[in-house]
Amino acid sequence: MIAGLRRGALFAGAFLGPFGGGMTAAILPELGADLRVPTATASLSITAYLLPFAAVMLVSGTLGERWGRSRTVVAGYALYVAASLACILATSWTVFLAARALQGVANAFTTPLLLAALAAAVEPERLGRALGWSGSLQAAGQTSAPLVGGLAAEVDWRLAFGGAAVVALLLAVVGIPGGAGPARSDGRPALRSAWTGPVLRLGVVAGIGWGCLAGLNFLLALRLEEVFGLGSGPRGLVLTALGVTGVLTARLIGGAVDRIGPRRCVLTGAVAGGVLVALIGVLPTLWAVVTLWALAGVCSQLVLVGVNALVLGTGGRNGGGAVSVVQAVRFAGTAASPVALTPVYHADPLVAFLAPAGLLAVAAPAVLAAGTRR
Repeated sequence: MIAGLRRGALFAGAFLGPFGGGMTAAILPELGADLRVPTATASLSITAYLLPFAAVMLVSGTLGERWGRSRTVVAGYALYVAASLACILATSWTVFLAARALQGVANAFTTPLLLAALAAAVEPERLGRALGWSGSLQAAGQTSAPLVGGLAAEVDWRLAFGGAAVVALLLAVVGIPGGAGPARSDGRPALRSAWTGPVLRLGVVAGIGWGCLAGLNFLLALRLEEVFGLGSGPRGLVLTALGVTGVLTARLIGGAVDRIGPRRCVLTGAVAGGVLVALIGVLPTLWAVVTLWALAGVCSQLVLVGVNALVLGTGGRNGGGAVSVVQAVRFAGTAASPVALTPVYHADPLVAFLAPAGLLAVAAPAVLAAGTRR
C-alpha cells in the first residue's frame, strides 16, 4: 500500500509546481489592492515564483541525483510548506515576493526529480502514457490554480496558499519510490553532463511551447476582464478549460507519443497551438475563446509530453539533470511571458497574441528541426 501511495505521489507532485506558479494569475487586482501595489506590479508575483524556479532547475536535477531523489524531494516539499506560510503571513509586497521566490526554489528540487523517478518506475514502452498522465496533472495544476485563486479571493486570497501548504505537507509525508541514498552507484554526475546540445535545444522548444500556450493564462485573464467583463471567479473558471482538456486527453496523447513518436507530436502541438493562440486574440465571442483555449490544452500536452519523452531518451545517465535543464528553460519561458507581453497587451492586444502564435508555429519547429539535422 505504501509503495502504491508513493507511486501515486509521483503524479500528484507534478500538480504542485505549476499550481504554485499560476496561483496568482486570476487575482492580480485583489492581490495588488491588499498589498498596496498596482495591478501591473502585482503581475510580478508570477515572475517572482517562476524565475527562481527556472534558474535553480539549471542545477537542481543533478544535485538531487547526487543527494538522492527521495530525500531531496521531501526536503523540497518541506521548504515549500514554509514558503507558503510566509506568503500567508506577509503584510508587505517585498516580503510576499521573497516568499514567492522561496516557493519557486523549493519546487525546483521536486519537479525534475519526480519526472526522472517516474521514468525509472515504468516500462519503456509505456513511458509516453505515464508522461501523458504526469503532463496532464501539470497542466491541471497551472490552469486550476487561477480557479482556486479566484474562488479563494472571493473570501481571502491567502486561503489558496494555505491549501497548497497542506498538499505539500501530505506529499512530504508520503514520499516517493526509491531510497534516500543517491540514485546512482557509479559516481556523482557532473553538472556539465546535463548541458548537451540536444538537451538545450529541447529546452528552447519547451520554453517556447509552454510559455506561448499554457503560460498565456495571465494574458487571457486580462482579455476576459477587459473585453468580456468577467470577475475573478469566472475568469478562473474559464482558464481551467485548458487543464481539463489536458486531463481528459492524457491517455490519448501519451498513447500517441508511444505510437507515432514524440517528435511528430511536438511539431503537431506547436503548429496547431500557434493557430489557436492567434484566433483567441482575434475572435470576439466568449464561447469561441473558451473552446479554443480548451483545444490549446491538447496542443500544450502534445508539446510537453513529447519533449519530456525526447529528453528522457537523450539525458543518458544523468536523467534527472537533463530533465532539470529542459524544465528550467521551459519555465523561464513561462516566467518571461508576463514581463514581455503585459506591456505589449496594453499597447496593442492583438499583437500580444500574434507574437507568441508566430513563435509557436515557426520558431519551435525550426529549433526542433535543427536538432534533427545534426
